[in-house]
Amino acid sequence: MADVTTVAPARTALVTGGTRGIGRAVVRGLAAAGLDVAVLGRDASRVDDVVAEVRALGRRSVGLVADVSDVAAVDAAVARAEAELGGIDLLVNNAGRIDAEVPLWEADPDEWWSVMETNLRGPFLLSRAVVPGMLARGGGRVVDLSSGAGSHDMNGATAYNASKTALLRMGSNLHLSGHALGLRTFEVSPGVVQTDLTASMDMHVGRTEWTPVERTVEMIVAIARGELDAWSGTFVRVTHDTPELLRAAASGTPGDAEAVPGPEARRLRVTRFGDADPMPGALPAR
Repeated sequence: MADVTTVAPARTALVTGGTRGIGRAVVRGLAAAGLDVAVLGRDASRVDDVVAEVRALGRRSVGLVADVSDVAAVDAAVARAEAELGGIDLLVNNAGRIDAEVPLWEADPDEWWSVMETNLRGPFLLSRAVVPGMLARGGGRVVDLSSGAGSHDMNGATAYNASKTALLRMGSNLHLSGHALGLRTFEVSPGVVQTDLTASMDMHVGRTEWTPVERTVEMIVAIARGELDAWSGTFVRVTHDTPELLRAAASGTPGDAEAVPGPEARRLRVTRFGDADPMPGALPAR
């Protein structure tokens, strides 16, 4: 198959965890931008409410009730979305949860694994179900709702920390495997948005400054339009990044030493301790 250099703007999207918080805002933002949107959630009545909002904006919508960690339910939901919308061009893996903010040795094993299943197995299953159709149609885009918990060290909530870090790696893996085939992947951190999830976290008790959810919506709409494809495979944090900044920064030919973002920027890397470190700057693949 020949390399795919240009991917058409998205016309359809599937958003997980689309019934509240960031997910609901993204669904509405994509619909307002002209996309038809499949809404996936666990509560049927909430799903119906958001589907009605999308249709009120003049776009097609399909409601999907599924647990993102259930392979059969995910496969069935994606098949229905593709059948009703004619394919999925943009997947937004937004569904997520957090574990108790305690040290690893105090964590509940069942809660720990359940968080991993939602935050990591879920995006794996959705991507596994959606990407083949994207590639068959010439390409598509996958957005994972990431976190500073994936790019920085974190104390407590080890399942959340581990799952978001692994999500960055999985997104990079998808980028390397699928870019030449037309797949574009993005790890988007929404900053600290005021939601039910952040309200439940000890670390945010008393917080008065929040990242506006509109910044995440703006970024994902720009991704859907294909404006940020140069940043495929990278970590984007809307607290500091804007579509305008990223568009302006992208330059050069991918693979060139002077290209931005380049092969190393905004990716997880092990750093050297200094010039005397025997570890090479570019680690071997094995």
